[in-house]
Amino acid sequence: MKKRLLSIVLCTFMLAAIFAGCGGSAPVAPAPAPAQESAQEAAPAPAADSGMKAVSDLRLGFILGSREHAFYRSIEDGINAAATDMGFQAVVLESDLNGSIASQRIETLVVDGVDAISLSVNEPGATTVAIERASAEGVPMFAFDCTAENTDAIISFVGTDNFAGGVLGGETTIAELERLGLTDGATIGIIGYPEPQSCIDREEGWFSVVNQYKEQYNLTIVNIGNYRGQADIAQNLMADALISHPDMAVIFTVGDPACIGALAAIKAAGASTRMIGFDANPEAHEAILDPVNGQFWFADVAQDPFQIGYQISQQKVKYLTEGKVDAPVILIKPFLIDASNAVKP
Repeated sequence: MKKRLLSIVLCTFMLAAIFAGCGGSAPVAPAPAPAQESAQEAAPAPAADSGMKAVSDLRLGFILGSREHAFYRSIEDGINAAATDMGFQAVVLESDLNGSIASQRIETLVVDGVDAISLSVNEPGATTVAIERASAEGVPMFAFDCTAENTDAIISFVGTDNFAGGVLGGETTIAELERLGLTDGATIGIIGYPEPQSCIDREEGWFSVVNQYKEQYNLTIVNIGNYRGQADIAQNLMADALISHPDMAVIFTVGDPACIGALAAIKAAGASTRMIGFDANPEAHEAILDPVNGQFWFADVAQDPFQIGYQISQQKVKYLTEGKVDAPVILIKPFLIDASNAVKP
């Protein structure tokens, strides 16, 4: 199967407060995430180096997407927990979800003399040159949440199995249509973000399921558009979609900010569209449990950003102290949040 990888971006909660995105204090942990899965065999180990540093001497660089998003703040919590547990020094920067800034941060960390760098590759096209340059200068490069498939410089990637998350979103979409009795001529839709590989994988996973039912259930499938990680853009896209498709039954979004914007549009239009988000940030839990908002936003695909931060730290330490990683790709399985297991923030 084609390798499926992650990123997510998130943004501002337009109805209440700023929240997560593509992770401070960590967001509510609704349930322990399932155990990690190694998607490939371990990368070949380089020759042992007797000059390898002790863990306590390691300075590891990390570049988050944005601390404005709870998702990345929770990844940072995982990084800091790993630093405390293992004894390395963490140097954590952020890129504001901007590839050019991420490249600058890579250069800063190289000059600063860190022993390894990991980042969320939210814009692969804008960061690949900097990643490869740092690698060529002898700084091992790693990725988390979102990766770059157009370079071999990434030693190990840790993130959500986003394709599987999209499949889960697709299965939930079809199950909701069946529950509502809308299996003949219903309209469903998706709000995407086709830049980060993680969101591309989520979208492909969703389509892999719903396309199987298109003819059987006579579905109209609407690509609502690219919300670019912004809730206000999602609100406008959803408002326009409801003009053409006022009876849209269910939508899936590749990130929770899209649900936030779509929720505002659905309520303003007086529609009854049901929504499935992706990320399960605290605001998603709150909306799902709310007597009003839960009528629309009824489910969410959950990630475990804390584990992403912790496990990418483990792989960097292992590589620098043992000359190997557990696997070049480590995927953490997503799971579904609904009213039965959502947690009130």
